[in-house]
Amino acid sequence: MGHRKYKIGDILEVEVTGIQDYGVFAKLDESTQGLIHISEIKHSYIEENLQELFSIEDQLKVMILDIDEYDGRISLSLRALKETDHHPFSKVKTNPRYGRRTGTAFSSLAKKLPQWIKRDFK
Repeated sequence: MGHRKYKIGDILEVEVTGIQDYGVFAKLDESTQGLIHISEIKHSYIEENLQELFSIEDQLKVMILDIDEYDGRISLSLRALKETDHHPFSKVKTNPRYGRRTGTAFSSLAKKLPQWIKRDFK
């Protein structure tokens, strides 16, 4: 059990040892392996197959996200070391998903509400 020397938050170089649909396996040393789950690869949605993004023996810089005390599994993250393109709320004023523009969807609901209430209480 070589994982005792590792801590959550450690940043280290690892070598890709396996690629699955759900993530990438990488060895931290000769006796310790970790998994970079697909959700920890990058900030945006991954459209590509992971086999197109990674190859066996690739060297990656990762952060240790979690170490399962029970079974010793180590969760790794590439995403934690990458800057996001923008803060998720940085475009609140210009992005139509936020702000006043979304209120239009509720106006039709407000018109229907009195009809629904009358119908339910007859």
